[in-house]
Amino acid sequence: VPGAVAVGGRLAGPVRGAADLLRATRDELHDPLTPVLTLGAAASAVVGSGVDAMLVGGVMVGNAVVSGAQRMRAERALHALLLRQRTHARLVEPRPPGRPVRFADPARVAARWVLAEELQLGDLVVVHPEDVVPADVRLLSAESLEVDEASLTGEPLPVGKTPEAVPNAAQAERSCMLYEGTVVLAGSGVGVVVATGGATEAGRAAKAAGRVRSTAGLQARLAELTRIALPATGVGGLAVTGLGLLRGLPLRRALASGVAVAVAAVPEGLPLVATVAQLAAARRLSGLGVLVRSTRALEALGRVDTVCFDKTGTLTEGRLSLVRTAALHGPVPLAGGTGRRILRTAARACPPFRDGTRRLPHATDRAVAEAALDHDEAPDWKLLAELPFETGRGFSAAVGDAGEGVVIAVKGAPETVLERCTEVLDRDGRPAPLTDSGRRRARERVKALAARGLRVLAVARIVGAEWTGGSGDDLADRVRGACLLGYVGIADTPRPAASASVAGLVRAGVRPVMVTGDHPVTAAAVAADIGIPDADRVLTGAELEAMPQSQRTEAVSRAAVFARVSPTQKVRIVRELQRSGRVVAMTGDGTNDAAAIRRADVGIAVAGRGSGSARSAADLVLTSSDPMLILDALAEGRSLWASVRDAVAILVGGNAGEIAFTLVGTAVSGQAPLTTRQLLVVNMLTDMLPALAVALTPRRNGEGAEDGRGGGGGPAQG
Repeated sequence: VPGAVAVGGRLAGPVRGAADLLRATRDELHDPLTPVLTLGAAASAVVGSGVDAMLVGGVMVGNAVVSGAQRMRAERALHALLLRQRTHARLVEPRPPGRPVRFADPARVAARWVLAEELQLGDLVVVHPEDVVPADVRLLSAESLEVDEASLTGEPLPVGKTPEAVPNAAQAERSCMLYEGTVVLAGSGVGVVVATGGATEAGRAAKAAGRVRSTAGLQARLAELTRIALPATGVGGLAVTGLGLLRGLPLRRALASGVAVAVAAVPEGLPLVATVAQLAAARRLSGLGVLVRSTRALEALGRVDTVCFDKTGTLTEGRLSLVRTAALHGPVPLAGGTGRRILRTAARACPPFRDGTRRLPHATDRAVAEAALDHDEAPDWKLLAELPFETGRGFSAAVGDAGEGVVIAVKGAPETVLERCTEVLDRDGRPAPLTDSGRRRARERVKALAARGLRVLAVARIVGAEWTGGSGDDLADRVRGACLLGYVGIADTPRPAASASVAGLVRAGVRPVMVTGDHPVTAAAVAADIGIPDADRVLTGAELEAMPQSQRTEAVSRAAVFARVSPTQKVRIVRELQRSGRVVAMTGDGTNDAAAIRRADVGIAVAGRGSGSARSAADLVLTSSDPMLILDALAEGRSLWASVRDAVAILVGGNAGEIAFTLVGTAVSGQAPLTTRQLLVVNMLTDMLPALAVALTPRRNGEGAEDGRGGGGGPAQG
């Protein structure tokens, strides 16, 4: 084709743009009013009025072109977002026969960069810190490997990986597997590709999303109007045709009068009014950072009364932060003497910053180090040796000279560190023997912190230790007789605007619900922190599966937090909420959210580090992670439907008057007083222009929508 360039087997340039617009226009012609308008155009052509047929057809096609162009524009913007996240893989070079690849040290395995889509089953890949896993991979070798699987499971804490087989394990417990789209936090590993594309866990989630379609709100309302318009069109047309024949009109003129009243009965301008109103709302939202992929979902957005939130990365930051310090006797402030001592020692037990960067591979180390920097408690000593954290050991340690003798700093799992302690700091900050009752109190303190959804690390030190040199392995044997300083609590903290957005939804009469794959205790704690009503009503995926159908709908409608749920169970929750009469929006950013996003009445994806599956399934894409944008979208949706409803009243009222006028005029004179062309012009100008003005006028606060951001209510202004 002249002027076109083939890219990957597809046409690019003007020809591809025209083809995309043609396809989008064809999709938009699947409108409930299209059969009515097509019938009117065909009838006009049959009775010899080609101009009338062209006018009706032009209105129908013009509306489809405008709406299709908007959809194409949104799809291109989404495609640009996805292109920026193309994944690469480290492909292990094949070795000649007789020279097998050795995996004892994955960090030293030679590899070259390729695009993830070039991988095939059986390829060997190697992963290092900060790599995005390019496919589903079965590990053959791993060295201190930890992965962030939040996008797949909703669990924000690092997951340790080893090559040992775990037959019949649940997905979240398959420690020998790496999954496409997850992120390597620490260590390295070599594995064989066992699934790519649609066969991966992420790909299956995307397929599940694609199979489920919800009915768009405006389309459902147009379908209702069509069911009313079709009988009215037929009855009115037959009545006028019959009256004309009774008055002795020729059949052709009688049919022309019948077509005229049929045209009068159809609100031809309604699809265009609805489309233009939706385009205006979409433009206002795009200015706020909300990409509208499906304008048809905007009307349903205005009727949403339940918003389901994924937790990790949506309501929370999606990264770990140190939020609390505690001693044996209770919580202590970070600014206090004991809190600063705990934080300083914990930071010393972290790996040092290397190569001038503050990035640390382990998420908990990074959280502790960042908190120490924020509170001016960076390690102030001469590091002599370090012992990095390993899952099997359960703690990390470092030894250094602090200017007042050698100190060994230790942090790790409370049960492991506690076994190596013989002393504890008392309320006055002095070492005291750690008795059996003290150990019980220490365990109770850990349980109390864990009950708040925190990941707890114990912090201890040995002052005045003897160190004549050695490796990290030698240091592990020296961690004995330590003094327990206290604990640090680490959590995936809520976003700054999460509480305000939830409060705004509650004020607007919308019920917020949390749906997450995270632990029930953590999910309930976060829900309570951000103000979700009835956060103590927690339902797990296992409990949901065990319920009979007769109880499931009621249980889902009562719960405010759903924890440890799989992608399939998220879909079931959305479906049960819809079955109870709710209009549901689903918000998330991960692969595990994609199917539920597609199943909801309105699907909302949060851009960021989330998966392309979620964005591809969504009706709206938030280009930033600010949850307050959801309030803007809800307010705009409510305003849109209020405006369209008023515009429909103008159109339908005008059409009713035209039908009555035509019937009376035909009964008196024997033929319709206005022709099809004249009635079409009246519908498109006299009726549609005022309706357009009403549909496009931004509504003031308190009109038609309630704004959750403030107390007055009203739509977001673009």
